[in-house]
Amino acid sequence: MALINDTTLRDGEQAPYVAFNTEEKIRIATLLDACGADELEIGIAAMGVKERDDIKTLLSLGLNARMMTWNRMKMEDLDASLSCGVKAVDLSIPISDILIDVKFGGSKTKVLSELEKVVSTATREGLFVCIGGEDSSRGSHAFIRDVMTLARECGAGRFRYCDTIGIMTPTQTYNEIKSLYELNLLPIEMHTHNDFGLANANALSGIDAGAISMNTTVIGLGERAGNASFEQILMALKHLYGEPRIINPLTIRSLVHTVASAANMSLSSNAPVVGERIFAHESGIHASGMMKDSHAYEPYEASEVGLESSFPIGKHSGSATIRYHLSRMGISADNTILSDLLPKIREIVTSRKRVLDSIELKSLYQEALCL
Repeated sequence: MALINDTTLRDGEQAPYVAFNTEEKIRIATLLDACGADELEIGIAAMGVKERDDIKTLLSLGLNARMMTWNRMKMEDLDASLSCGVKAVDLSIPISDILIDVKFGGSKTKVLSELEKVVSTATREGLFVCIGGEDSSRGSHAFIRDVMTLARECGAGRFRYCDTIGIMTPTQTYNEIKSLYELNLLPIEMHTHNDFGLANANALSGIDAGAISMNTTVIGLGERAGNASFEQILMALKHLYGEPRIINPLTIRSLVHTVASAANMSLSSNAPVVGERIFAHESGIHASGMMKDSHAYEPYEASEVGLESSFPIGKHSGSATIRYHLSRMGISADNTILSDLLPKIREIVTSRKRVLDSIELKSLYQEALCL
């Protein structure tokens, strides 16, 4: 099974205008664990005393998921994480020339030297180490190979391939990760961003190519357009990859709404997995099909994510939808009247930009009966 390393409490909180308090972090971590996240990235110890206190609190929860902190490839960052008692760390270094120029004065030798020093110390302390390759997608394959080789020699356990500014396509991702996987140096983790709406696709392409782990955030929260979405990746792994993951509908909805509330963000009504309207069928053809077979136009049961299928009375509704709603109110519909009602319903809905409710439909039908 692929690992889900969720970073809502680190990269997710780095989204502009977002700040989680301690109680929110506890709630989010607990729900992520209950939803089946394998690992949690829970903060940046070097940020200060309050962040370290929060990290210690999260570690004390005794959750099943392995917890790790994010760190720059600096001894002071590692020391801050060690002071919290973590057993796993992500140690991040720049991979692309542009970020090596910004952070190491353009010297790849300095990058590798710092990696050797910090990673060796971390592994001597008994930590699991993931090397975070910042901006890997703009870096050279040769330098990534050098980083992975040295990191393995120093005892690191994983390499995080970061598409930091979200510029990869799924095909590019597959080819690059396949090439790195075939080097047989370190297990690979995907860290993908959604600037072109491809974070989920790129994360899964990486898994297809041999990566073992993906970073996610709940509702895709994160820098700029965000990261791969926890709930969407979770459902994809279960339904598209056949993984035996158990999803509690109340827990997944609670997690999503907890994060949205804590981030002060609203959820789109058509958001995959969690949108309130994703199981609403207005089109006459779709509604008719769903009434005959609940799998006709849905990839999984609505109840799996705490929702229900519905058939709104709208511009594109057909006679099956009208008959369905009238039947639920004990009315056996006359086909001739239904044919006359549909144009009227479309006119009303188009004019006011809002579907009819059942009571309004009943009133229209009774008016038509009296004509």
